[in-house]
Amino acid sequence: MAMAVTHADLAPSPTGFQLGSKTGAFLMVFSIFLGLLCFILCLLAETYRSQVKWEANDSGCAYSGSGEVPLLSATVAFLCLGVAVAVQHIFLLVAVSRSTIFGEISWAVPSRTLACQAGFLFFTTWTSFSVGEILLLIGMSVESGHLNNWTISRPSCVVIEQGLFISAGIVGLLSVFLASGLCITALKIQTQFQEQQNTRQDILEASVMYASPSPSSPRQTSSSRIITGSGSGNDPGVVTLNQQLYVDKISNLV
Repeated sequence: MAMAVTHADLAPSPTGFQLGSKTGAFLMVFSIFLGLLCFILCLLAETYRSQVKWEANDSGCAYSGSGEVPLLSATVAFLCLGVAVAVQHIFLLVAVSRSTIFGEISWAVPSRTLACQAGFLFFTTWTSFSVGEILLLIGMSVESGHLNNWTISRPSCVVIEQGLFISAGIVGLLSVFLASGLCITALKIQTQFQEQQNTRQDILEASVMYASPSPSSPRQTSSSRIITGSGSGNDPGVVTLNQQLYVDKISNLV
């Protein structure tokens, strides 16, 4: 059985920097990959972080390593996290700015709910991203303080507490997933609005076709074509008063 063709079927597929396009999907996967790489590098930095070795009489301390490996790992993780979040937000900003749909959305209950969800995801994304980057900056500054002469005994040694790099990796990975959720929520808002527009257009066109007189019917004026519901309804070219009121109602809704 043949299916009816709707406006959604005739709509072109999104391309380029548009929500739901292949480019958007690729950038989302690429950002998640960078987030996972950031998490792995944070685990590596946590494994090789510098520790304190105290002398026998506690007269001084020295570092267990130069801190080059954790410093390099934290630096690359810092860059990966920044690129991952920036790519998704730049794509979302460009896609929303190029779309005319978001300026025409009427904030009904479903749209308002998705908008609140998008605002929550935006706030939590940047909060998690900021916390992750700050933790990585703290780790980088501490590990870079003893790159040279790390074996020399000194009165005090500054090291990173256990779990700082792991916390940075978890929070950073969370921010990447939240950014992906923000893009998906924006796509839901756009899709919902397009479906509403297509449904209204289909209802309006169907109502107009149903109310239009057949070509074989004699030409009639608008006043003679509108009759009451108790009259003869066998003529397909005659529009009843109820039909005319229904078309007017649909037109007002659209």
